[in-house]
Amino acid sequence: MAGLTAVATVAVASGVAAAAPVGPASQAASSRPAAGTTAEVGDTTRQVALVKIHLAAQERHRLAVEARRAAARRAAKRRAAARHAAEVAAAQQAAQQAAQPPSGSSAGGSVTPSGSPQQIAMAMLGSYGWSSSQFGCLQSLWNAESGWNPSATNPTSGAYGIPQALPGDKMASAGADWQTNPATQIRWGLGYIQSVYGSPCAAWSHEEAVGSY
Repeated sequence: MAGLTAVATVAVASGVAAAAPVGPASQAASSRPAAGTTAEVGDTTRQVALVKIHLAAQERHRLAVEARRAAARRAAKRRAAARHAAEVAAAQQAAQQAAQPPSGSSAGGSVTPSGSPQQIAMAMLGSYGWSSSQFGCLQSLWNAESGWNPSATNPTSGAYGIPQALPGDKMASAGADWQTNPATQIRWGLGYIQSVYGSPCAAWSHEEAVGSY
């Protein structure tokens, strides 16, 4: 029995020694993060940085596109303003030329303006007591009605000419050549506007409201 007891005691002691910690070096090793965990953290950081770079590039692209669009809109407005100014200047020049009697005509003779229909209309505004500021409304009005075409005919109503007189032969009161002469049609149209609406801008307001004048 004594021999068996000694063997058991030695076995128990050996087991306790194997289970006990080795020492401080073993504790330090257990406190260090695993190599795989450090690599994963580094990958995540790089991915976040790449996402931020991508988002910043997208934002720069969006701002550049918006800037180009804004510049294009400004350029279009400048071109439209330049065209309008050129049209007004041409009409004013025609009005000044029409106000001067041609050489060889008497000072008291009646002079019919020449040029495009728009220039003729601009030259006639003053004789109806309107300033050149009314021309923009008149241009919009007859753009909508006939496109300033002296042969324009409404296939439904039969309205005719630049002012779309209905019936067209009403314009005969302004001249026998009412079917072909833009000046005759414009003279009649301005007289109609004056008697019914008072001014081209008032006629244009009515046109915008109800679709006709």
